[in-house]
Amino acid sequence: MTPLTASTAAAPGASKASHVNVNDFTILVATANGTGSQTANSTLIRTIMGMGLPVSGKNIFPSNIQGLPTWYSIRVCEAGWSSFRRVPDVVICMNPATALEDVRKVAPGGTVIFDAPLQLEKMRDDVRFYAVPFGKLVSQVTPNSKLWTLLKNMLYVGAAAELLSLDFAEVEKALRKAFASKPKALESNLLAVRIGADYAKANFPERPPFRVEARNLTAGKILIDGNSATALGACMAGCTVLTWYPITPSSSVAESLQEYFAKHRRTPDGKHTYAVIQAEDELAAVGMCIGAGWAGARAMTATSGPGVSLMSEFIGLAYYAEVPFVLVNVQRTGPSTGLPTRTMQGDLLACAYNSHGDTKHPMLFPATPEEAYRMTMDAFELAEGAQTPVFVLSDLDLGMNNWMCDPFAYPETPIARGKVLSKEAFLKMPAGSWGRYADVDGDGIPWRTLPGTEQDGMAYFTRGTGHDEKARYTEDDAMYVKNMVRLSKKFETIRKLVPAPLVSAAPKPSRTGVLAFGTTHYAVEEARALLRTDHGIEFDYMRLRAFPFTDDVKRFFDAHDHVYVVEQNRDAQMAAMLRIEIPEVAMKIRSLLRFDGLPMAADEVAAEIAAKEPRR
Repeated sequence: MTPLTASTAAAPGASKASHVNVNDFTILVATANGTGSQTANSTLIRTIMGMGLPVSGKNIFPSNIQGLPTWYSIRVCEAGWSSFRRVPDVVICMNPATALEDVRKVAPGGTVIFDAPLQLEKMRDDVRFYAVPFGKLVSQVTPNSKLWTLLKNMLYVGAAAELLSLDFAEVEKALRKAFASKPKALESNLLAVRIGADYAKANFPERPPFRVEARNLTAGKILIDGNSATALGACMAGCTVLTWYPITPSSSVAESLQEYFAKHRRTPDGKHTYAVIQAEDELAAVGMCIGAGWAGARAMTATSGPGVSLMSEFIGLAYYAEVPFVLVNVQRTGPSTGLPTRTMQGDLLACAYNSHGDTKHPMLFPATPEEAYRMTMDAFELAEGAQTPVFVLSDLDLGMNNWMCDPFAYPETPIARGKVLSKEAFLKMPAGSWGRYADVDGDGIPWRTLPGTEQDGMAYFTRGTGHDEKARYTEDDAMYVKNMVRLSKKFETIRKLVPAPLVSAAPKPSRTGVLAFGTTHYAVEEARALLRTDHGIEFDYMRLRAFPFTDDVKRFFDAHDHVYVVEQNRDAQMAAMLRIEIPEVAMKIRSLLRFDGLPMAADEVAAEIAAKEPRR
């Protein structure tokens, strides 16, 4: 069975669609890993966006070796919805290994474009089939058989463009962008597109019941993946140190940030003003990151769940020694090594209470590329302001997929370093009065000094074992309790600094609430529309953006009889955190869970809520 097995395919004999679906359908491209389909799929999505239509793309690919099946889902939606659809309307079958299953998953009334030798025409009579001899056509593009595998992808771009009424001027524009530095490759790829389109035009007078019509809904928009947005946010936040170890799906955060550094972190004479270190493992990476944060740099590491597990002891050291740094966790399916190319929200508990003993860490939950950009900047401000590790919890769906969004705003406020004691301020203090871990302002956050400041008395000894207010070693039980209480007070201060949740009220008062976070947002938002239209059900919606939870969360629960907590993990981790942090809301929680590694789908959310809620 493939990852996208459809459970709703019609029985043979169902009628084909008689109407034309304009600007609201999903295309699934089925190929094999390592065949170069990424450029072809990017061409399709950029063409549709260039025609002024909201579009989103999702990779579904294997984690191990070249040649295994891979899929790319493209959703065209004039209404702007971008949540995942498990049942596609149009399937492009290029992989013999999955062709039979790919045909089974297409929606009744759908369309299948396939490589003619696969002979799929008789599989179903409730869909339309378009057989294209890609193997024969590719020889018309070039006699070089080594390039045929790559160019066959552009043949399906041309055939799909013709059959779905895509604008060829936009196809060419997308290809010129992709091959800007490779004129010879551009020429052969353009030729392949034209040959594929010409074949479809000459041989398929009956067109599919799906068509793309140009609109003007994407002016000024950009297309970007969440990992690139995260990296750009780190660069804009003043990050100068990146330490990391490669791990899917976070590696492109580090790779993108290194590219931004190379372009923007140079002196006029070309010298680097940054450090990027690929460590020997995750433990070394976070250790270096903590050292850089202690020394006064804005430092970051990026990893996924297995990396967080390895980093745990060092994260506890940073929490107790109060060293600021940012950890970006692009979550994937777990536990253990899990499925590194599947998405999940399964690291909540592992991050919130990471390390041994009593620890709590701030977490930010971006749902969009804009938030990945902005929240990464916020994470650095929060880390230095509160002198603590801060987690940015992204996921594979956000991080490695393409999203359409508005351009990012340039930061307008200067960088705030928090409570960093200058030499001048120190000299104004009574002699011997400064203590590294003293709470002089009542907010639980002490003042720190930076190494290298040329003034006696400003240095301190950093340790993870017991210390007093002046950072001196002690095992005094009363001092340990005092320090831990202060750290709890600091966490309460952080509660006032993190982004508040966003609440969208139903048109009419509702006693039902839904709470979600991160990329589950897209499914919940569309599910609201489906429930309103199909079932007359309305609910209030809260999207969490951070931990610790603000007071708004309890007020939301107080205002409702029950609240569905929507998340992508097996064990209802966000629900568990809500019960831990706000125990009085425990009886109102209803969990709505998905954990198969695929993005959450709106129709599934709607169906589950509709089954439990009375029609209004």
